[in-house]
Amino acid sequence: MKKVYFLKTCDTCKRILKEVNLDGFEQQEIKVNPVNETQLQEMYALSNSYEALFNKRARLYKSLGLKDKSLSEPDYKKYLLEEYTFLKRPVFIIDDEIFIGNSKKEVEKVKEKVN
Repeated sequence: MKKVYFLKTCDTCKRILKEVNLDGFEQQEIKVNPVNETQLQEMYALSNSYEALFNKRARLYKSLGLKDKSLSEPDYKKYLLEEYTFLKRPVFIIDDEIFIGNSKKEVEKVKEKVN
């Protein structure tokens, strides 16, 4: 399985998608086609953490006052399903590995795995 979840309006996602060979990848734009519960469960099964999938840099995170709350795993799951901006992007699933976010280290791992 090769899949990438991304946001087409995100410049960082655009840059990373250009750098990675996406041949054979299923691509899901999360604003048009938000992550459903089954897909989120697949990501959780690989990452063992909803918090790892959660984007704490989202504007909504601050505006809802979530940064001042102590969130649990069920809370992270709920917010991930409610609002696409809370998914840390991009998320690559390659075979049975998951790569979350746009850190240089994570992007390099994706490139190594794909090439």
